[in-house]
Amino acid sequence: MNKITSFCIDHDKLGKGLYVSRIDGDVITYDMRMVVPNAGVYLENAGLHTFEHLLATYVRNSKYSEQIIYVGPMGCRTGFYFLTRDTMSKEETIKLLQEAMAFISDFHDAIPGAQESKECGNYLDHNLEQANVYAKDYREVIKQWTVEDMVYPE
Repeated sequence: MNKITSFCIDHDKLGKGLYVSRIDGDVITYDMRMVVPNAGVYLENAGLHTFEHLLATYVRNSKYSEQIIYVGPMGCRTGFYFLTRDTMSKEETIKLLQEAMAFISDFHDAIPGAQESKECGNYLDHNLEQANVYAKDYREVIKQWTVEDMVYPE
């Protein structure tokens, strides 16, 4: 079998950041790398779960809602995949994610979609404070990010 694109990236050279992982037709897959791969620190399940709920809620309620395809964590727990239509520019993506990190950093209310068992398949596994910390850290990482920075290191 062929290796998928994301397995061909040298993860030992990959730092925190926002990268274009791949483009498939009109779909752009972004790699939101929130921790350094293979460095021994990973996103904890409860915090990444809450972060996912908040990020998905924010971007799907933005003016770009029709361009958002998917938001979800990487199995390795080093970040998230963010898929958009190419009608949303890379500059708009950076700005939206910067705004989303500000929202998540300062969020201190009931977690959207996490009430009882009807809304979430694992509603007991959330950590808002951890999600706030993840967003604050990633907000700093992408604060000055540009389209030129979105290329994987070689």
